[in-house]
Amino acid sequence: MAEYRYRGKTIEELKKMNNEELMKLVNADFRRVLKRGFSPEEKKFLRNMESNKNSKKPIRTQCREMFILPQFVGLTINVHSGKEFLPVQIKPEMIFHRLGEYVLTTKQVRHGSPGMSATRSSEFVPIK
Repeated sequence: MAEYRYRGKTIEELKKMNNEELMKLVNADFRRVLKRGFSPEEKKFLRNMESNKNSKKPIRTQCREMFILPQFVGLTINVHSGKEFLPVQIKPEMIFHRLGEYVLTTKQVRHGSPGMSATRSSEFVPIK
């Protein structure tokens, strides 16, 4: 299996790049974030990630807008869905996407069929 490349660069090469070199490779959305700097919540998340990198305990965050950096590959990050923290295993294909893209905030609605005595109108459903 071939190793993953982002615009011709391997993960190891991406990890060694500084912000100016990364800005030449990425799309405008992430380039704007790099120019303006990370928000205070994103900075706190990056500090927590660096301090917990050696421990096997997953990192928890509510910062769904955080872009996935090359340094995150291989980590498990628990991202808040609005109700609970769901684990996300970071893979190379996820680089430069947002964390919130991989944790859905709503579940698919599945309606059951009405049974006997479910509602007043079901009293008049003919029994088969």
